[in-house]
Amino acid sequence: MPIPPPARRARRPLRALRTRRRWLAAATAAPALALTLAATLPAASAAASPTHPAHPARPAASTSLPVTYNFLAGVAAALANPNASPPGANNWSCKPSAAHPYPVVLVNGTGEDMADGFSALSPLLADNGYCVFAANFGGTPGQLLQGTGDITQSAAELASFVTQVLGATGAAKADLVGHSQGGMMPRYYLKFLGGAPKVETLVGLAPSNHGTTLDGLATLETELATVLPGISSALGSACQACAQQIAGSSFMTTLNAGGDTVAGPSYTVIETRNDEIVTPYTSAFLSGPDVTNILLQNVCPLDQTDHIGIADDTVALHLVLNALDPARPQAVPCVPVLPILGG
Repeated sequence: MPIPPPARRARRPLRALRTRRRWLAAATAAPALALTLAATLPAASAAASPTHPAHPARPAASTSLPVTYNFLAGVAAALANPNASPPGANNWSCKPSAAHPYPVVLVNGTGEDMADGFSALSPLLADNGYCVFAANFGGTPGQLLQGTGDITQSAAELASFVTQVLGATGAAKADLVGHSQGGMMPRYYLKFLGGAPKVETLVGLAPSNHGTTLDGLATLETELATVLPGISSALGSACQACAQQIAGSSFMTTLNAGGDTVAGPSYTVIETRNDEIVTPYTSAFLSGPDVTNILLQNVCPLDQTDHIGIADDTVALHLVLNALDPARPQAVPCVPVLPILGG
């Protein structure tokens, strides 16, 4: 089904400023909030890093794991233990089955960690027979806020982690599933760090593949820089990955030069028309061979999720299952899904 053109949006200065505050809060306030809450919540586990998993191998589950399609539930789990693996992930003794021969690596977005980003997808994949692995990319170990560092360095961390997963499982390749930056950053790994032969499928949930205008805030920042020299540098220092994801940035130009994809992996993009972070929403979509672009509202008009809620969206996550196993597609439910909350 063809993807409709983006709706024309009137400029709303107040809305733009509120969006800017959300991004700045993600880059500055969240670490302090996480540290404050940590004092009243259970102690965090040992720090996880791409090469040193925080948790020992888990035994295989004898019963299905509960899957809660709720963004706030994931946030609560992450606040309680910022370094925890999401349910079903990081069983280092897991061996892929003939039905699902590729382990799945989950990749967090900007301001997320693996615990809050994949509290629904990880157990859903495990319940469907996948070996699931996750780590925190692009942040300081032990902190709730991840995905803010240099995206090229995050891609290098991902490269190391995939190598570790393949070594532990004996698999020839892995599948990658990421949200937001986590759906875009792996493309740097595939294109520049030798990842293409090691990856079967890349699935992006609302990925920032061609950057974002942030509903016009990128233009506003450029205009402010003419009267406030240094503002771009200050914002970039607070969240380097945020600056790199602005449409037209040098990072985005490099990433997309010569085409969106490389030979080998297949690509699936799942996006919502209501994306308020990746704007216009069509900038998430890819062009090239072996690409499938899916607009959620074309699949289920009742689904009104936004950028935040898509990682906890029943419809979107069942589309992920089908992208990973297109030979055995499952029925995709069509249910009402609210912005932010998921469902």
